[in-house]
Amino acid sequence: MIRTHYIKDLSQSLDGKEVTLAGWVHEVRELGNLTFLLLRDSTGIIQVIGKRGVVGESIIKDLSLPKESVIKVRGKVKVNKEAKAGFELIPEEVENLNPLSTNIPFEVTGKVPVELDTRLNFRYIDMRRLNTSAIFSIESTVLRAFTEGMYARGFSQIRPPGIVAEATEGGAELFPVQYFEYKTYLAQSPQLYKQLAIIGGMDKVFMIVPAYRAEKSNDVYHLNESTQMDIEIGFADHNDAIALLSETVTDIIKAVKSKEKHALNQLNVDIEVPKIKTVTYEEAVDALKSEGKVQIEAGQDFTREAEVGIARLFGDAVIVRDYPTAIRAFYSMPNDENPNISNSYDFIYKGIEISSGAQRIHQPELLIEAIKKKGMDPKSFEFYINAFRCGAPPHAGWSIGLERIVMKITGSSNIRECSLFPRDRKRVSP
Repeated sequence: MIRTHYIKDLSQSLDGKEVTLAGWVHEVRELGNLTFLLLRDSTGIIQVIGKRGVVGESIIKDLSLPKESVIKVRGKVKVNKEAKAGFELIPEEVENLNPLSTNIPFEVTGKVPVELDTRLNFRYIDMRRLNTSAIFSIESTVLRAFTEGMYARGFSQIRPPGIVAEATEGGAELFPVQYFEYKTYLAQSPQLYKQLAIIGGMDKVFMIVPAYRAEKSNDVYHLNESTQMDIEIGFADHNDAIALLSETVTDIIKAVKSKEKHALNQLNVDIEVPKIKTVTYEEAVDALKSEGKVQIEAGQDFTREAEVGIARLFGDAVIVRDYPTAIRAFYSMPNDENPNISNSYDFIYKGIEISSGAQRIHQPELLIEAIKKKGMDPKSFEFYINAFRCGAPPHAGWSIGLERIVMKITGSSNIRECSLFPRDRKRVSP
């Protein structure tokens, strides 16, 4: 390895000891007979001090490098309580590992404002910004907390296909794909396949998959390629799934709060583990109408303005359940007592829907009827319907949008900030 330590690994026990660090030049300052180089790696920043008379002139010269030069520094650790990292490095050797051969397109320190589109055009540079790296450190923790939580509860991870023959959900446009002699589409959702896994006897499954939606939106809340954290549980109903959803969101936020203190501080974000409130669709609509700030009628889906209103009225973490059957996906199970209401639910976190789910229809004739009501042809779903003729248990599930929950945890104003290489209506590179 080029380095012996990461910056985060330095401790008082290394005071006076030699280490080799590697990373990028964050900033260089000269003050009298001192040259200060801030060295940044993926774990933090440390000050490298070159003092004339203490280090040689050749090292002083080597420290005067352009910002974002990638370097290796061998030197001795010196404890300094006044230094931000608690340590500084007295260099004995500085090596420029790959001299810059082009201009860096914008200021990585964040001291000079830069447009998001410019940052995304050079995402490999933008990822060096401390705020950007903090967002993706938090995103990694969200994924880990979700995955570990599912394994701890006895779930199996599966990998459904990304190419499908028909729409898995109504109401969203599809990206067509020419697949040999067949016309196919990029999957909007793993919905049908995770249900087939339950019918196949896997009982409890989870997956982390891309979802593609050809919606021509230009807002800060939508991506055309997003990441879904999905689960499905057999021999269960919507109440079981809602309980698991509450536990999972709580686990995720607890993990971020405990493991990502440095990243949260970098973003100047303070998050609290939410107290989750559950309300019915009818209760939410009535409250919005009573408040009078949002125009909505019973039977309408919630707009972004309405979701913000729900947060205002009920708190940061709200599960809305029992939506009208007419506005939910065809596979949502109608309520036994009132078929106009479905056993479905959404999780609204800080004014935006981060998750949606339902108990699924597991009876083939009821499923055919639901498909027809959505104006679709049951023949296109024959393989799916036939699976339910072979002994399908009651089951339920949900999906959490990764970028959505990270957007709200990190306080980001644009969802593209939370996608490593976002795909929207106009962006297909880098």
